[in-house]
Amino acid sequence: MDLDLRKLRYFVTVAERLHFGRAADELHIAQPVLSRQIRALEHDLGASLFTRDRHGVELTDAGRQLLADAGPLLASTHAVRRRVSAAASGKRRLMVGFRAGIAVIPAARAFEDRHPDVFVDVQRIEGDDQAAMLLDGRIDVGYVRLPIDEAGLRVTPLYTEPRVAVLPAGHRFAGKQEVTEADLAGETLVWNGAPSTQPTKRPLLNAGYSVRGVDETLEHVAAGRGISFLARSASVFYSHPDVVYVPIPDLAPDQVCLAVAASHTSPVVDDFVTAAQSTAEITAECGNYEMWQLGGDPVSRHA
Repeated sequence: MDLDLRKLRYFVTVAERLHFGRAADELHIAQPVLSRQIRALEHDLGASLFTRDRHGVELTDAGRQLLADAGPLLASTHAVRRRVSAAASGKRRLMVGFRAGIAVIPAARAFEDRHPDVFVDVQRIEGDDQAAMLLDGRIDVGYVRLPIDEAGLRVTPLYTEPRVAVLPAGHRFAGKQEVTEADLAGETLVWNGAPSTQPTKRPLLNAGYSVRGVDETLEHVAAGRGISFLARSASVFYSHPDVVYVPIPDLAPDQVCLAVAASHTSPVVDDFVTAAQSTAEITAECGNYEMWQLGGDPVSRHA
């Protein structure tokens, strides 16, 4: 039995709204039509996906499982369309995503030695969309930082790097050579993620701010709303007059990986993965400012 992608998209819309009327409005179809499509999908799968009663609509266990699996599946169909369109236009381009502080140029240079006809383009990505951009084809390969939802992805560890504490300039530890986790006990943490994703042995109190990326993190820390942590390489590339970086050696290191959508099978992508693995040590060293200055601008040739 082939899974009908249109029915699957209908299901996801209902599952995210938990309301058939609002889902039908968003899909621009009549509610009875939507209900019939969902019942047909349930019949195809041999499982009930929703419970419906006077209290509203809820997902069943089968529905929750389908929702978890549907995202990567639908994203992969978008990725296929993007790749087919690019191939039809005759473009030879590899889009590489990277998190703040990670240098793409060592792998790009090694890759271009083998594929001089392929243009390596780059795009910075944030933590909350690194998986989604790989799955839907906006990027072909991603230099990512853990944690990442690995569903539908092939993730290859590359290297680890130390983290630094990000402190307001007026913080009592701002002038120290280094701090420990114990020093920061009781601090409020500016962190976009669950407490379990914090690199500390004892998670700090989350400040509750929804931050995306380094820039927003620095603004919140500068305003005195809490402290944060960054990979050392990210701190090299980002400065703020009201923020200081202090090494924190006993903090869990940051893990940098290379990720590719599992459905994206391509010799060109495989060759970039090989280039990234062979240059991982150089990429890690690019977090050192003096070496980076000697090496030049990381993205000017490809941005």
